[in-house]
Amino acid sequence: MRVSFDRLTATAKAAEAAGFHGMAGMDHMTPPLANDQSMFEAMIANTWLAAKTERLVLSSLVLCDAFRHPAVLAKQAVSIDHASGGRFELGIGWGSWTPDFAEFGVLPGEPRERVVRLRETLQVIKALWAGETVDFDGEYHHLAGAMQAPKPLTRIPILIGGSGPKTMALVREFADWWNLDVRHLDKLEPGAFEAFREKAGAARVSVQQMVAYVPPGGDRKAIGESAMRRFSYSAPTIGAGSELVDHFARLEARGVERVYVWFCDFAPVETIAGFGAEVIDVLRKAG
Repeated sequence: MRVSFDRLTATAKAAEAAGFHGMAGMDHMTPPLANDQSMFEAMIANTWLAAKTERLVLSSLVLCDAFRHPAVLAKQAVSIDHASGGRFELGIGWGSWTPDFAEFGVLPGEPRERVVRLRETLQVIKALWAGETVDFDGEYHHLAGAMQAPKPLTRIPILIGGSGPKTMALVREFADWWNLDVRHLDKLEPGAFEAFREKAGAARVSVQQMVAYVPPGGDRKAIGESAMRRFSYSAPTIGAGSELVDHFARLEARGVERVYVWFCDFAPVETIAGFGAEVIDVLRKAG
């Protein structure tokens, strides 16, 4: 929120130069807890950034299923896939931020119904991407002899976020990636994550992590206090480059293959560059 397209472009280019693999934004009708602030639509922002970068994978963490008809979303995803040379991933969920539904009349409103709708959406999208003629008569979606072209260039990965039993069933059936808020990971007892991880089936594991990066010569106390004042509810990780390297290595040892880093200082280019040099480069050289 409160980010212009010029700032988005600068952030994306800095991330690409720093060695980040990708960039993902949020998907809401208005920013959570700040509905008077400006924010652009997720798929249009992804398209813009795909056109302004060369290597970054673009995605959303995560798109709200109920905002888009699955045939429209399938077509949007394939369009970005082709335009970017295969640099789009479909992050999607059933929507847990209830004000989006209540304030804008988005249906279905109840969580149980939203999970059912997401399953239907995933079934429809995968069938359309396969180039099949789709006849589908579900509770929320109805297609008769529907077909779309072109198909994806190769395979558009699907990421599903969440940790409830019904969500995990969708992860196991449809997802290439499962995303877990690191706060949930930190609450699990030793050994519990490994048991929980089995519910994700073959999906690879990513986590979302708030980070307060302390650059060389930075005021650790001030940076930490600012991060906790803004984001104490998300338990941000505060540290210099070497500390963050160790932190991410511990996550890797637990089976986490990707981390979505959300910078507590809203990611000015100098933070991105410093993190790239002190963390990404070190982790890459370590293999």
